[in-house]
Amino acid sequence: MKYALIGCGRIAKNHVKAALTNNFEIVAVCDIVPEKMNSILVDNGVEYEKDVKRYTDYKKMISENDIELISIATESGIHAEIALACIEKGINVIIEKPMAMSIEDCEKIIQLSEEKGVKVSACHQNRFNIAIQKLRKAIEQNRFGKLSHGAIHVRWNRNKDYYTQAPWRGTWAQDGGALFNQCIHGIDLLRWMFGDEVEQVYGQTRQQFHNYLEAEDVGMAVVKFKNGAIATIEGTTNVYPKNLEETLYVFGQNGTVKIGGTSTNNIDVWEFADETEEDNENKGLKEATSNVYGNGHISLFADMKEAIENDRKPYVDAYAGRNAVEMILAIYKSQKTGLPVNLPIKDFKSIDMAGEFDK
Repeated sequence: MKYALIGCGRIAKNHVKAALTNNFEIVAVCDIVPEKMNSILVDNGVEYEKDVKRYTDYKKMISENDIELISIATESGIHAEIALACIEKGINVIIEKPMAMSIEDCEKIIQLSEEKGVKVSACHQNRFNIAIQKLRKAIEQNRFGKLSHGAIHVRWNRNKDYYTQAPWRGTWAQDGGALFNQCIHGIDLLRWMFGDEVEQVYGQTRQQFHNYLEAEDVGMAVVKFKNGAIATIEGTTNVYPKNLEETLYVFGQNGTVKIGGTSTNNIDVWEFADETEEDNENKGLKEATSNVYGNGHISLFADMKEAIENDRKPYVDAYAGRNAVEMILAIYKSQKTGLPVNLPIKDFKSIDMAGEFDK
């Protein structure tokens, strides 16, 4: 499969590794900083001489090459613009989180991709974590019975050095805050596990320690799902001195599960009324990861390849990307208005939060 990458920053190495593991043919890479392109290829053992073209203009890249799949790993604020240009050309896309920074742009991506018959996958790779897959299986088998409540805790650390690496980080136009950048994976998992349909969100956000940013460094919310369950969200980059955990809880009438680790990769608690032999194997499961991004990119790329070849929906499609964005924008809107927000929301974007934490 002919593949290209747009954006060669911090997360790009996971994309290149996933492409190589799945035997994609890397046709081209693009970044406005030429040195980053060379670095991402060399670091992954891809010699530039092997006909991998390099571009600083993604529009030129997509017009000059026959590409089946592109992954977009730029700053968040231009994800939608690039995705729409690729889709217009009939190119399938994997879009790093968040898929877009507004509900309107999410809907445009969905609509255009359906019109063009193009596959879009939102890069929520933690859905492929072994522990998460086991939890999802239990949900689909209705082993919890009636769901009571749940929670996601993303308790991480990001210091000033992290933000000064790229000036777009922590801005409303290009990034958003801790919820949009660091916590979106956990928020995606919470909504997915509880049936996707959300009735109402009430949230509060603050900028406690990162006063050199525009956006929040901590956010908390209460979520009311249409199936009657409730849940809480806690997301922050204020944990001293390093990443602590990304933990997902699901509580039901007949089961309790806690998925922990630094990126929802371990089973800490696994209890069901109808215990099986497999349950005993699941207890204490730990999936080794080299970083907080986990191992899911490889599986997500493999799934996207199969989706294209077999003309089916990707496992993590554009609707999943939209749903995660909507949750965070609902929290932001609640912070801005001081009121609970009913879903769906239609007209809110991250830039609407401009000035929220100005002193």
